[in-house]
Amino acid sequence: MKIALFGREIRPAFAETFQWFISSLEKKTSTLLVYEDFYHQINNRIQFEKQVNTFTSRDQLDHDIRCLISIGGDGTLLDTITIIQDSGIPVLGLNTGRLGFLSSIAADEIPFAIDALISGNYTLDQRSLIELVAPDDLFGSINYALNELTVLKRDNSSMITISAYVDDLFLNTYWADGLIVATPTGSTGYSLSCGGPIISPGSKNIVITPIATHTLTVRPIVVPDTSTVRLNISGRTQDFLVTLDSRSKPLSTSVELIIKKARFSVNLMCLGQKDFYKTIRNKLAWGLDIRN
Repeated sequence: MKIALFGREIRPAFAETFQWFISSLEKKTSTLLVYEDFYHQINNRIQFEKQVNTFTSRDQLDHDIRCLISIGGDGTLLDTITIIQDSGIPVLGLNTGRLGFLSSIAADEIPFAIDALISGNYTLDQRSLIELVAPDDLFGSINYALNELTVLKRDNSSMITISAYVDDLFLNTYWADGLIVATPTGSTGYSLSCGGPIISPGSKNIVITPIATHTLTVRPIVVPDTSTVRLNISGRTQDFLVTLDSRSKPLSTSVELIIKKARFSVNLMCLGQKDFYKTIRNKLAWGLDIRN
């Protein structure tokens, strides 16, 4: 069995646990592949018993890989999407961060996670992405996001004006610091902190959420993910920021943005009996009341 590992760095407090994790994987897998930059980060602290193969891109990942394990928080898992792209390789998130909506496996669940991974006791949760259709050269071939596309004003400039259209029907002109177009997965991210609703992963929707809107009656809106969302931006300054998950680019206000659901989805690996609603209850501390 082949397993791939992706991460940014390992915190010192997690090093001992991670060493045990690596040793356990090596005993139960035939091949372990490690993202090259990540390998250079951990090579002087983690001992590998077997020869390590490294990779830098999707082209170096075989289709017979059982999964790619993301080591870190949700931000790290979002970065893995730029590696696996449309390959269909399942992603399992090992959470060494804080909240961890996507990276669902906690450090104390590692033994269970390894057993479930080896025995096949898991399901694949297909998550939709959004794609920046135009301008098509802004992010190159990685023009999609698992969480959200966000339009933001730059620095401390005045608010921007964003005219939004859904399937060529005028939705609204937002006077705001920005606007978020999020997937159901992204509904628990930036959109949630801006007052957007929580959407279950299989809802087949997109949520449009304004950021610090000047008009208090303007609220987030949920539209079908078959919709095409078109944004036109203007303001006192001549440029703004557009982000896809954690990647950002400056853009002129003369450019129109067109967003659609991506043609492929991402497979998140769910071990055992974990479910979205249980994750929401636990991560957001619902029900933590002495009356319960």
